[in-house]
Amino acid sequence: MNVLFEDDGQLKAGTLLADHDASLQVEAVSGKRQKIKAAHVLLRFAEPSPAETIARAHELVAELDPNFLWEVVPDDEFGFEELAREYYGDRPAPAQSAAVAIALARAPMYFYRKGRGRFRRAPPDALKAALASVARKEREAREIAQWTAELEARRLPAPLAAKLDMLLYKPDKNAPEWKALNAACEAARMSAVQMLHACGAIASSHAYHFRRFIVDAFGHGTDFPAWGSLPDLPELPVAPVEAFSIDDASTTEIDDAFSVRELGEGRSEIGIHIACPALAIARGTPLDAIARVRLSTVYMPGRKITMLPDDVVQGFTLAAGHTPPALSLYVETDAEGNPLRHRTVVERVRMAANLRHDGLTEAFAQTPTADEPQWTAQLRLLWRLARHLADKRGKADIARIDYNFDVDWQRDGAGEPGRVTILPRPRGNPLDKLVAELMIHVNHSFGRLLGLARVPGLYRVQSGGKVKMSTRPGEHQGLGVGHYLWASSPLRRYSDLVNQQQLLAVVGEGRAPYGDNDSELFAALADFEATYSQYAEMQDRMEHYWCLRWLLQERVEECDATVIRDTLVRFNRLPIIMRLPDMPAQAPDTRIRVAIGRIDLFDCTLECRFAGPGGRAQAGA
Repeated sequence: MNVLFEDDGQLKAGTLLADHDASLQVEAVSGKRQKIKAAHVLLRFAEPSPAETIARAHELVAELDPNFLWEVVPDDEFGFEELAREYYGDRPAPAQSAAVAIALARAPMYFYRKGRGRFRRAPPDALKAALASVARKEREAREIAQWTAELEARRLPAPLAAKLDMLLYKPDKNAPEWKALNAACEAARMSAVQMLHACGAIASSHAYHFRRFIVDAFGHGTDFPAWGSLPDLPELPVAPVEAFSIDDASTTEIDDAFSVRELGEGRSEIGIHIACPALAIARGTPLDAIARVRLSTVYMPGRKITMLPDDVVQGFTLAAGHTPPALSLYVETDAEGNPLRHRTVVERVRMAANLRHDGLTEAFAQTPTADEPQWTAQLRLLWRLARHLADKRGKADIARIDYNFDVDWQRDGAGEPGRVTILPRPRGNPLDKLVAELMIHVNHSFGRLLGLARVPGLYRVQSGGKVKMSTRPGEHQGLGVGHYLWASSPLRRYSDLVNQQQLLAVVGEGRAPYGDNDSELFAALADFEATYSQYAEMQDRMEHYWCLRWLLQERVEECDATVIRDTLVRFNRLPIIMRLPDMPAQAPDTRIRVAIGRIDLFDCTLECRFAGPGGRAQAGA
């Protein structure tokens, strides 16, 4: 006696060796003897042999059309033997019955298992969906194969070009486009970025990094939505001063300016004027919503993404030749420069000049002489006040070096668009100190103004070395002030714009837009901190990128560096900090030479090694 039985989901045939009530001993076609449960037996037959039966059954399966079988079976549950009798006649051969069982088991889209040897046909809608899914998968398989071949030939298929952002920055590993790219990359032993660059999908390494930031931070693009037009501004008095700003040459969002007016008897009135876009941007307006989403202007070498539309910036920037509105803090000083009293007003200010750092000297910090540059006398009075403010804060100056990155997009560098110039700029000089002290003072004064009025704002506080934002005033230990409000850059930071909205209400004796425990104010604080950090990280990454570009552009092979500690070194010419695992033990501040190796602009990586004691660097490095 022979049996047809199920074993691990497969149909098998074997010779019966022993028959018990609950189990059977059989010898399978393979010669293996095994014990099976009686419930697993689907069919008993005397002849032909198990091997012949299974072989013939597999031949017959090819003739059975599952679609036809699905059409003829009843809606109710049925057994394979019933279908075999319907299909082959009253007495189907064992191979025929086995063929039907195999055919039903192999077509799970058409027939659902309802028990051993029993099935039920799939509902029409379910079958239609399953067949469509199979057709889609077959189509996708053909497309993946075709796209993979095109990529291997270094051609970019149009469907992959349409999903370039996904492939580069947020890969969906279930997408057929990604599967094709991954297959091509594995065959060529390349990364996805390398493959797409080789296919011409990436214009340049800079475009790759910039687009990554746009995808991460500006998912809906950088274009501004419709916001209407600027409202009519209130009539404001014009201040009896001539104001001037001090900024880098590239600054277009000029938030702050200064003025000096002699009062007689050695007294002076120093004006610190802050651009006042909050006059036109009230809480809940379309412009406020735009600023609320962006939260800050984004700066990076060669590019800038502004927080506010250009028309708004141009309407409120403190540009020379204009009389824009300003929130002004006036500080009256005595003959020695000591501050005597303060007042805050909303007004218009005549802008006489936009002074640039590279066009100013430090004559104001020296003894007066004849034929001094224009604005030196005014700067000297600002300098005198700045020194008094610094002495009062009691914080020592920290000398450091910043770097100015200038990208000329009309020229190429390192084989890519844009040639970069990187110039060190020592911080802590008199001009920097003058501006910094007056900005600290205006932010401190405005913060104190809100604090006295018991109006919340977005403050910067520092305690125990940790800096954070708060809606309530607190000591900023690092700056040595009891109140520090971010309020001096309302064209560039949403925190400053919100604070200016609050300040206008206090100065105008009106109701502040944000009250105590306003949930939206807390949300703005949290979002601003997170976004501002994201933008700062992007700026750092792009500055590092342009440092690598500069090394390639100038063909630098070796440069000087200074040991920080252990294997950590700082380049002397560029803001790059690297580890040199091969460097022998060196004392901190030791000058060394670093050999420049492979640079990957897409990964933003630099390979370098210790090249010996400090010496002259090549190519100006």
